[in-house]
Amino acid sequence: MTARVHRSGRARLIEPVCRILLAAAEFATRRRLAVSTIGLALTLVLGLTYMIFGALGVDPTAATTTVRVQLADSGGLLPGQNVALRGVPIGHVAAVDITRDGLVATATFDAGTRIPAGGHVAVKTLSMAGEQYLDFEPDRDGGPYLADGAVIPVANTSTPAPLWKTLTSMEGTLAQIDPARLAGIIGELGVGPEGPRKLGEIIDGGTFLISTLDSVLPQTVSLLRDSRTVLTTVADAGPGLREVATDTDSVMRGAAGMNDGFRTLVGATPAMLTTIDAVIADNSPTMVQLLGNLLTVGQMAYVRIPAFQEFFFPRGRAGSTLGALADEAIHDGGIWGIVSLYPRPTCDFDHPRRQPSRPDLPLPYLYTSCPDNDPSVLIRGARNAPRPPGERDPAVAPPGREQAQASPTPIGPQSFPLTYGGPPPTDPPK
Repeated sequence: MTARVHRSGRARLIEPVCRILLAAAEFATRRRLAVSTIGLALTLVLGLTYMIFGALGVDPTAATTTVRVQLADSGGLLPGQNVALRGVPIGHVAAVDITRDGLVATATFDAGTRIPAGGHVAVKTLSMAGEQYLDFEPDRDGGPYLADGAVIPVANTSTPAPLWKTLTSMEGTLAQIDPARLAGIIGELGVGPEGPRKLGEIIDGGTFLISTLDSVLPQTVSLLRDSRTVLTTVADAGPGLREVATDTDSVMRGAAGMNDGFRTLVGATPAMLTTIDAVIADNSPTMVQLLGNLLTVGQMAYVRIPAFQEFFFPRGRAGSTLGALADEAIHDGGIWGIVSLYPRPTCDFDHPRRQPSRPDLPLPYLYTSCPDNDPSVLIRGARNAPRPPGERDPAVAPPGREQAQASPTPIGPQSFPLTYGGPPPTDPPK
């Protein structure tokens, strides 16, 4: 009895719901067109709502930050395209406006995204088909950050090269390519089965070369500018280079004629070097002392460079001393000398006279300077030679040493002095 009452109570609760569902079904059946229209409208509204607020992320209540970016040109950037922070999308381009100095792109992004001030802003492309976007590339991670209404100057922005500029730049390169030779290269690549692979390697190598040059673009531009200066200088020196080439050709022809001599020299060089090596090895104990002496010689020669220059390249006339000897004394297949019968200034050295009949070798005097102080006589003498500051004239005897003579020649163990056995010497004429 209790179970039957409970079942009848449940039926009374379900019956109204079933009646409503049956009535709704009958209503929908009678008005199928209206119900279908309402269903489609609701589906459209729900889809648009999901697309706008879900997929596109439009939030009318969200706070945004607007930054104005000054550009020299658009670079293909259009309103509605993405705004990225180091390649990550954070907003969109609200507008691209024309100004007196160029363009201004208005970037809008979520106020919760903080972009450090400074750095660089570039218009980039996702592919060759375009798909430009505005990318912020800050040079630090901390503040200060860009505020709402901030302006990025054009000096801190860049845009990709437009297609017309790229084609214009390629025009000069393409003009230097010979179509016939290019067709020949393509034909050769297509002859063998490895042609496609080789062509791919050539393209990969060109891509690597271009990317490497792009990474050192400032240095490459500087190199090209310097090369232009160098090549201009070489072009100006063209006539001289042609003469050098002609002279070099003559020298090489002469060298070709001496080929046998060069071969002999090359063949004798190893033996000569071996001999030099043996000499150095035999004198290795005294080599340090020899180098020390050469150092002294080098120091003395260094302070007397003006004297050497005056001797080899005198300032009184053009050319060098050796050149003058070669030009004036050696010509026309012979050695020529000039004999002048006119009297010349003489110098009487103030030294004692010896008997001319003595058959010995007297010791030479150390100081044999001409006592004549006339500046027009012996202007090329040792007295007028350039010397280091403060150095005494070596040709002038110190006080009390006017008659000083050289040291006697030492007598070795294999020699002995000879006594004079000739006639008595006579005194020189007074």
